[in-house]
Amino acid sequence: MNAIASDLLPYTSHDFRVGDHTLRYLDEGSGDDVILCIHGNPTWSFYWRNVIQCFSSTHRVITVDHIGCGRSDKPPRDKFSYTMAAHRDNLVALIDHLNLQNVTLLAHDWGGAIGLSSLVARRERFSRIMLLNTAAFPPPYMPWRIAACRIPLIGTAAVRGLNAFAKAAVTMAMDRNKMTSDVARGLLAPYDSWQNRVAIDSFVRDIPMHPSHPTYQTLVDLEASLPSLAPMPSLLVWGMKDWCFRPECLRRFEAVWPSAKTLEIADAGHYVIEDAPDETLAAIEEFLTSTAHG
Repeated sequence: MNAIASDLLPYTSHDFRVGDHTLRYLDEGSGDDVILCIHGNPTWSFYWRNVIQCFSSTHRVITVDHIGCGRSDKPPRDKFSYTMAAHRDNLVALIDHLNLQNVTLLAHDWGGAIGLSSLVARRERFSRIMLLNTAAFPPPYMPWRIAACRIPLIGTAAVRGLNAFAKAAVTMAMDRNKMTSDVARGLLAPYDSWQNRVAIDSFVRDIPMHPSHPTYQTLVDLEASLPSLAPMPSLLVWGMKDWCFRPECLRRFEAVWPSAKTLEIADAGHYVIEDAPDETLAAIEEFLTSTAHG
Protein backbone atom coordinates (compact mmCIF):
# COMPACT_ATOMS: atom_id res chain seq x y z
CA MET A 1 0.00 0.00 0.00
CA ASN A 2 1.53 3.33 -0.99
CA ALA A 3 2.30 6.13 1.45
CA ILE A 4 -0.52 8.32 0.14
CA ALA A 5 -3.14 5.73 1.05
CA SER A 6 -1.59 5.26 4.49
CA ASP A 7 -1.38 9.00 5.11
CA LEU A 8 -4.97 9.72 4.04
CA LEU A 9 -6.37 6.58 5.68
CA PRO A 10 -4.34 6.38 8.92
CA TYR A 11 -6.34 3.58 10.54
CA THR A 12 -5.36 0.03 11.44
CA SER A 13 -7.21 -2.76 9.68
CA HIS A 14 -8.78 -5.65 11.58
CA ASP A 15 -8.71 -9.21 10.23
CA PHE A 16 -11.66 -11.57 9.79
CA ARG A 17 -11.27 -15.04 8.33
CA VAL A 18 -13.86 -16.08 5.74
CA GLY A 19 -13.10 -19.59 4.56
CA ASP A 20 -9.46 -19.66 3.53
CA HIS A 21 -9.16 -15.90 3.10
CA THR A 22 -8.72 -12.81 5.26
CA LEU A 23 -11.19 -9.98 4.94
CA ARG A 24 -10.00 -6.69 6.38
CA TYR A 25 -12.09 -3.89 7.79
CA LEU A 26 -11.75 -0.66 9.74
CA ASP A 27 -13.58 -0.21 13.04
CA GLU A 28 -13.31 3.34 14.39
CA GLY A 29 -15.24 5.14 17.11
CA SER A 30 -17.61 3.58 19.59
CA GLY A 31 -21.16 3.65 20.84
CA ASP A 32 -24.49 2.04 20.10
CA ASP A 33 -24.96 3.71 16.71
CA VAL A 34 -23.10 1.82 13.95
CA ILE A 35 -22.48 3.12 10.43
CA LEU A 36 -21.56 0.18 8.19
CA CYS A 37 -19.90 1.42 4.99
CA ILE A 38 -19.90 -0.86 1.94
CA HIS A 39 -17.87 0.12 -1.12
CA GLY A 40 -18.31 -0.81 -4.76
CA ASN A 41 -16.03 -1.35 -7.75
CA PRO A 42 -13.21 -0.28 -8.07
CA THR A 43 -12.94 1.40 -4.67
CA TRP A 44 -12.22 0.25 -1.11
CA SER A 45 -12.37 1.60 2.46
CA PHE A 46 -10.41 4.64 1.30
CA TYR A 47 -13.64 5.93 -0.28
CA TRP A 48 -15.14 6.31 3.21
CA ARG A 49 -12.22 8.16 4.87
CA ASN A 50 -14.21 11.39 5.26
CA VAL A 51 -17.11 9.51 6.85
CA ILE A 52 -14.72 8.06 9.43
CA GLN A 53 -13.22 11.47 10.09
CA CYS A 54 -16.60 13.20 10.43
CA PHE A 55 -18.61 10.64 12.35
CA SER A 56 -16.32 8.37 14.40
CA SER A 57 -16.48 10.83 17.30
CA THR A 58 -20.22 10.16 17.65
CA HIS A 59 -20.71 6.76 15.99
CA ARG A 60 -18.95 3.46 15.53
CA VAL A 61 -17.91 3.50 11.87
CA ILE A 62 -17.04 0.20 10.18
CA THR A 63 -15.76 0.02 6.60
CA VAL A 64 -15.32 -3.31 4.84
CA ASP A 65 -12.88 -4.26 2.07
CA HIS A 66 -14.47 -7.03 0.01
CA ILE A 67 -12.31 -10.05 -0.75
CA GLY A 68 -10.11 -9.03 -3.69
CA CYS A 69 -10.30 -5.35 -2.72
CA GLY A 70 -8.40 -2.88 -0.59
CA ARG A 71 -6.31 -4.53 2.11
CA SER A 72 -8.20 -7.84 1.99
CA ASP A 73 -6.77 -10.99 0.44
CA LYS A 74 -6.91 -11.18 -3.35
CA PRO A 75 -7.19 -14.88 -4.22
CA PRO A 76 -7.42 -16.07 -7.84
CA ARG A 77 -10.83 -16.93 -9.27
CA ASP A 78 -10.39 -20.65 -8.71
CA LYS A 79 -10.08 -19.98 -4.96
CA PHE A 80 -13.01 -17.57 -4.56
CA SER A 81 -16.14 -17.16 -6.67
CA TYR A 82 -16.28 -13.32 -6.75
CA THR A 83 -20.06 -13.24 -7.09
CA MET A 84 -22.43 -10.81 -5.43
CA ALA A 85 -23.79 -13.68 -3.33
CA ALA A 86 -20.29 -14.57 -2.11
CA HIS A 87 -19.60 -10.96 -1.07
CA ARG A 88 -23.01 -10.82 0.64
CA ASP A 89 -22.30 -14.01 2.56
CA ASN A 90 -18.94 -12.63 3.72
CA LEU A 91 -20.60 -9.44 4.93
CA VAL A 92 -23.36 -11.33 6.76
CA ALA A 93 -20.70 -13.45 8.46
CA LEU A 94 -18.85 -10.32 9.60
CA ILE A 95 -22.06 -8.70 10.89
CA ASP A 96 -22.76 -11.84 12.93
CA HIS A 97 -19.15 -12.09 14.13
CA LEU A 98 -19.21 -8.51 15.43
CA ASN A 99 -22.77 -8.94 16.73
CA LEU A 100 -23.71 -5.59 15.24
CA GLN A 101 -26.98 -3.96 16.29
CA ASN A 102 -28.71 -0.69 15.39
CA VAL A 103 -26.79 -0.55 12.12
CA THR A 104 -27.13 2.21 9.55
CA LEU A 105 -26.12 0.93 6.12
CA LEU A 106 -24.11 3.35 3.99
CA ALA A 107 -23.38 1.97 0.53
CA HIS A 108 -22.20 3.02 -2.92
CA ASP A 109 -22.05 1.35 -6.36
CA TRP A 110 -21.96 -2.50 -6.01
CA GLY A 111 -21.99 -1.93 -2.26
CA GLY A 112 -25.68 -1.07 -2.50
CA ALA A 113 -26.69 -4.50 -3.75
CA ILE A 114 -24.25 -6.30 -1.44
CA GLY A 115 -25.21 -4.22 1.58
CA LEU A 116 -28.98 -4.32 1.00
CA SER A 117 -28.98 -8.09 0.44
CA SER A 118 -27.09 -8.46 3.73
CA LEU A 119 -29.63 -6.18 5.40
CA VAL A 120 -32.47 -8.37 4.11
CA ALA A 121 -30.70 -11.41 5.57
CA ARG A 122 -30.24 -9.69 8.96
CA ARG A 123 -33.15 -7.24 9.01
CA GLU A 124 -33.36 -7.16 12.82
CA ARG A 125 -29.84 -5.74 13.11
CA PHE A 126 -30.45 -2.67 10.90
CA SER A 127 -32.25 0.59 11.61
CA ARG A 128 -31.54 2.95 8.67
CA ILE A 129 -30.36 3.02 5.05
CA MET A 130 -28.16 5.56 3.25
CA LEU A 131 -27.36 4.99 -0.43
CA LEU A 132 -25.08 6.86 -2.84
CA ASN A 133 -25.39 6.20 -6.60
CA THR A 134 -26.14 2.51 -6.65
CA ALA A 135 -28.69 -0.12 -7.70
CA ALA A 136 -30.42 -3.19 -6.29
CA PHE A 137 -32.06 -4.79 -9.31
CA PRO A 138 -31.03 -6.39 -12.60
CA PRO A 139 -29.36 -3.66 -14.66
CA PRO A 140 -31.72 -1.97 -17.13
CA TYR A 141 -28.81 -1.03 -19.42
CA MET A 142 -25.08 -1.55 -19.94
CA PRO A 143 -22.95 1.61 -20.27
CA TRP A 144 -20.62 1.25 -23.24
CA ARG A 145 -17.57 2.00 -21.09
CA ILE A 146 -18.34 -1.09 -19.01
CA ALA A 147 -19.44 -3.20 -21.97
CA ALA A 148 -16.03 -2.62 -23.55
CA CYS A 149 -14.37 -4.08 -20.44
CA ARG A 150 -16.39 -7.29 -20.84
CA ILE A 151 -15.14 -8.15 -24.34
CA PRO A 152 -13.66 -11.67 -24.10
CA LEU A 153 -9.88 -11.73 -23.63
CA ILE A 154 -9.44 -8.08 -24.63
CA GLY A 155 -11.51 -6.82 -21.71
CA THR A 156 -9.61 -8.77 -19.07
CA ALA A 157 -6.30 -7.76 -20.63
CA ALA A 158 -7.30 -4.10 -20.38
CA VAL A 159 -8.78 -4.28 -16.89
CA ARG A 160 -6.12 -6.46 -15.27
CA GLY A 161 -3.13 -5.71 -17.47
CA LEU A 162 -3.53 -1.97 -18.04
CA ASN A 163 -5.76 -1.16 -15.03
CA ALA A 164 -8.09 0.47 -17.55
CA PHE A 165 -11.27 0.24 -15.48
CA ALA A 166 -9.91 1.69 -12.23
CA LYS A 167 -7.88 4.40 -13.96
CA ALA A 168 -10.86 5.38 -16.09
CA ALA A 169 -13.05 5.53 -13.00
CA VAL A 170 -10.92 8.17 -11.28
CA THR A 171 -10.80 10.32 -14.42
CA MET A 172 -14.35 9.92 -15.76
CA ALA A 173 -16.39 9.58 -12.58
CA MET A 174 -15.69 13.10 -11.35
CA ASP A 175 -17.61 16.05 -12.73
CA ARG A 176 -17.59 19.13 -10.50
CA ASN A 177 -14.04 19.04 -9.16
CA LYS A 178 -10.86 17.58 -10.53
CA MET A 179 -9.75 14.74 -8.28
CA THR A 180 -6.40 15.50 -6.66
CA SER A 181 -3.49 13.27 -7.56
CA ASP A 182 -3.21 12.13 -3.94
CA VAL A 183 -6.84 10.98 -3.81
CA ALA A 184 -6.54 9.24 -7.18
CA ARG A 185 -3.40 7.43 -6.02
CA GLY A 186 -5.14 6.46 -2.80
CA LEU A 187 -8.10 4.95 -4.63
CA LEU A 188 -5.81 3.05 -6.99
CA ALA A 189 -3.26 1.95 -4.38
CA PRO A 190 -4.47 -1.63 -3.77
CA TYR A 191 -4.80 -2.37 -7.50
CA ASP A 192 -1.18 -2.25 -8.61
CA SER A 193 -0.75 -5.57 -10.43
CA TRP A 194 -2.49 -8.18 -12.57
CA GLN A 195 -3.07 -10.37 -9.51
CA ASN A 196 -4.39 -7.49 -7.40
CA ARG A 197 -6.98 -6.50 -10.03
CA VAL A 198 -8.80 -9.81 -10.02
CA ALA A 199 -11.83 -8.41 -8.16
CA ILE A 200 -12.17 -5.38 -10.45
CA ASP A 201 -12.43 -7.64 -13.49
CA SER A 202 -14.71 -10.06 -11.64
CA PHE A 203 -17.14 -7.33 -10.56
CA VAL A 204 -17.42 -6.19 -14.18
CA ARG A 205 -18.16 -9.73 -15.32
CA ASP A 206 -20.66 -10.30 -12.51
CA ILE A 207 -23.06 -7.72 -13.98
CA PRO A 208 -25.97 -9.92 -15.14
CA MET A 209 -27.53 -8.93 -18.46
CA HIS A 210 -29.43 -12.19 -19.00
CA PRO A 211 -31.56 -14.43 -16.73
CA SER A 212 -29.09 -17.27 -17.23
CA HIS A 213 -26.37 -15.36 -15.37
CA PRO A 214 -25.99 -16.68 -11.79
CA THR A 215 -26.27 -13.19 -10.26
CA TYR A 216 -29.43 -12.27 -12.17
CA GLN A 217 -31.75 -14.16 -9.82
CA THR A 218 -29.88 -12.81 -6.79
CA LEU A 219 -30.76 -9.31 -7.93
CA VAL A 220 -34.34 -10.26 -8.85
CA ASP A 221 -34.83 -11.57 -5.31
CA LEU A 222 -33.28 -8.43 -3.84
CA GLU A 223 -35.51 -6.16 -5.90
CA ALA A 224 -38.59 -8.10 -4.77
CA SER A 225 -37.62 -7.47 -1.15
CA LEU A 226 -37.17 -3.69 -1.50
CA PRO A 227 -40.82 -2.75 -0.78
CA SER A 228 -40.58 -4.51 2.58
CA LEU A 229 -37.84 -2.02 3.55
CA ALA A 230 -40.01 1.04 2.85
CA PRO A 231 -40.81 1.68 6.55
CA MET A 232 -37.10 1.94 7.37
CA PRO A 233 -35.75 5.54 7.35
CA SER A 234 -33.69 6.00 4.21
CA LEU A 235 -31.54 8.64 2.54
CA LEU A 236 -30.68 8.71 -1.17
CA VAL A 237 -27.82 11.00 -2.24
CA TRP A 238 -27.27 11.10 -6.00
CA GLY A 239 -24.71 12.65 -8.29
CA MET A 240 -27.05 13.37 -11.21
CA LYS A 241 -24.29 13.35 -13.84
CA ASP A 242 -23.36 9.74 -13.11
CA TRP A 243 -23.10 7.90 -16.44
CA CYS A 244 -23.25 4.51 -14.72
CA PHE A 245 -25.96 4.65 -12.03
CA ARG A 246 -28.03 7.20 -13.86
CA PRO A 247 -31.01 9.12 -12.42
CA GLU A 248 -33.40 6.36 -13.47
CA CYS A 249 -31.79 4.16 -10.81
CA LEU A 250 -32.65 6.81 -8.22
CA ARG A 251 -36.24 6.94 -9.50
CA ARG A 252 -36.61 3.19 -9.02
CA PHE A 253 -35.64 3.50 -5.35
CA GLU A 254 -37.98 6.46 -4.89
CA ALA A 255 -40.84 4.45 -6.38
CA VAL A 256 -40.53 1.68 -3.77
CA TRP A 257 -39.48 3.94 -0.88
CA PRO A 258 -41.79 6.97 -1.22
CA SER A 259 -40.82 8.29 2.23
CA ALA A 260 -37.07 8.33 1.49
CA LYS A 261 -35.21 11.60 1.83
CA THR A 262 -33.49 12.46 -1.43
CA LEU A 263 -30.64 14.84 -2.23
CA GLU A 264 -29.97 15.33 -5.94
CA ILE A 265 -26.63 17.00 -6.65
CA ALA A 266 -26.95 18.34 -10.18
CA ASP A 267 -23.27 18.82 -11.00
CA ALA A 268 -21.83 15.76 -9.23
CA GLY A 269 -20.89 12.45 -10.83
CA HIS A 270 -20.55 8.82 -9.78
CA TYR A 271 -18.03 9.36 -6.98
CA VAL A 272 -20.49 11.72 -5.32
CA ILE A 273 -18.76 11.86 -1.92
CA GLU A 274 -15.54 12.87 -3.67
CA ASP A 275 -17.28 15.25 -6.04
CA ALA A 276 -19.50 16.96 -3.49
CA PRO A 277 -18.15 16.10 -0.03
CA ASP A 278 -19.66 19.02 1.85
CA GLU A 279 -23.20 18.44 0.58
CA THR A 280 -22.99 14.67 0.98
CA LEU A 281 -21.60 14.73 4.52
CA ALA A 282 -24.07 17.43 5.57
CA ALA A 283 -26.96 15.34 4.26
CA ILE A 284 -25.68 12.30 6.15
CA GLU A 285 -25.32 14.32 9.36
CA GLU A 286 -28.81 15.81 9.09
CA PHE A 287 -30.33 12.40 8.38
CA LEU A 288 -28.56 10.72 11.29
CA THR A 289 -29.62 13.51 13.64
CA SER A 290 -33.24 13.65 12.51
CA THR A 291 -33.69 9.87 12.73
CA ALA A 292 -31.74 9.29 15.95
CA HIS A 293 -33.33 7.03 18.53
CA GLY A 294 -34.44 8.40 21.88
